[in-house]
Amino acid sequence: MQKVITEPEINQIQQEWGKSLVHIGEAFTKNDDYKSAAINHVNTFYGYNDGEVLFKPTLANNRQFRKTFESALSYFIGRNPEFPQDIGFALVPWKEVRFENSGLILKKKFAVAMGNYYFLDFTGREVKVEYTFGFFRNSEGRLKINLHHSSIPHSND
Repeated sequence: MQKVITEPEINQIQQEWGKSLVHIGEAFTKNDDYKSAAINHVNTFYGYNDGEVLFKPTLANNRQFRKTFESALSYFIGRNPEFPQDIGFALVPWKEVRFENSGLILKKKFAVAMGNYYFLDFTGREVKVEYTFGFFRNSEGRLKINLHHSSIPHSND
């Protein structure tokens, strides 16, 4: 019997996602194998191997919907001629990622989290981004993302 996805599980996967994203940038700045780190990030957190994933990343406006593994990987590390706008969001590099959930919907087969997450770079600049993430348990019982939508908040400036 499948158990209800819990708030602590959502908090845990969000923290792990943020640390993994930071790790990609660290590997890039150290001339380490950042591509393998990004491949691991997408494989670990997204459910591309388990079914459909709806991914609309923050800084994508041409070909913004990333329904394949390769298109998601391109968003995080760029260097894919099919997605020339991608400069590699994970390569900034980020120092820290912090999630603030505004609300959760927790069910047996899925969960949805919505709120803001904050990306802190090494200059001290913090970028606020709105998100909605959908989660499911794969056949091994691990939470995976099958919905990721994020955007920069509207500004009246």
